[in-house]
Amino acid sequence: MQMTTALLIANPCDDEEDNMAMLCCHSETGEMFLMTRYPDEDELEITLDGEPSTLDGVKVTLSPTRLLIEIAAADADALNGDDHLEILHGTAAPDLAEVEETLQNILKGTGTYISELA
Repeated sequence: MQMTTALLIANPCDDEEDNMAMLCCHSETGEMFLMTRYPDEDELEITLDGEPSTLDGVKVTLSPTRLLIEIAAADADALNGDDHLEILHGTAAPDLAEVEETLQNILKGTGTYISELA
């Protein structure tokens, strides 16, 4: 599955939401993707167009223009039947540090983060 977005919206620690880490984007066709995790939980939540799924073992790769989310084949219903979601993004380089920090907070202890940032 693939989507294109102008930018990734990230918050590494939302103190108004019990320190939840959140990454969100809206595609050019109106789809919404949301990945969240509270610091005291062992799993993260992915919501694609309003359907939340709780997962662990997620692998995420971030590059300057692409975010790749890979999940277990058994969890493919979370991504409408696919085991991966590729998000092509136009996030400004200075904002990628916050995206990276957010992904590290979301995946710590429950998934794998791979950085392809320079």
